[in-house]
Amino acid sequence: MHDVARLYGRRFDRNGRRLGLTRAQCRTLGYLARNEGINQAGLADLLEIRPMTLVRQIDRMQEAGWIERRPDPSDRRARRLFLTDKARPVLGRIWDVSSETQDQVLASLSPDEAEQLIDLLRRVHGAMADRTPARPLAATLRPLMGKSPAVVEGSR
Repeated sequence: MHDVARLYGRRFDRNGRRLGLTRAQCRTLGYLARNEGINQAGLADLLEIRPMTLVRQIDRMQEAGWIERRPDPSDRRARRLFLTDKARPVLGRIWDVSSETQDQVLASLSPDEAEQLIDLLRRVHGAMADRTPARPLAATLRPLMGKSPAVVEGSR
């Protein structure tokens, strides 16, 4: 499974070059779109990366105008993260790359086989998930599910 995930990521990278964003930046934007107002430590936890790694990435994305930090009203030391207006349109392009990648990866399967695979992966994911984000992890799961973010959120 690890090898399949690695190859899937490489395919996404190849398809996503036109975005001008790294896969890590795409993941960050996707998670943040589902968890706006989260603090950096919480986002790092969702992304399963070290907070210091995320700080550098957020710094670069803030400088590029994708993300803004706002003071946390309940903790003056903390900052909450939000997407900027500039970032919102790029989410649709990320979904397009994700859909393109999914279509390529599942092309050798029949529609029934693809649906069965997706259902099985959802079950495995659900059984292994040790925490539940505030909202579905559409940025990661959508390539496997073939549904729009609105459909994913409405399916809870």
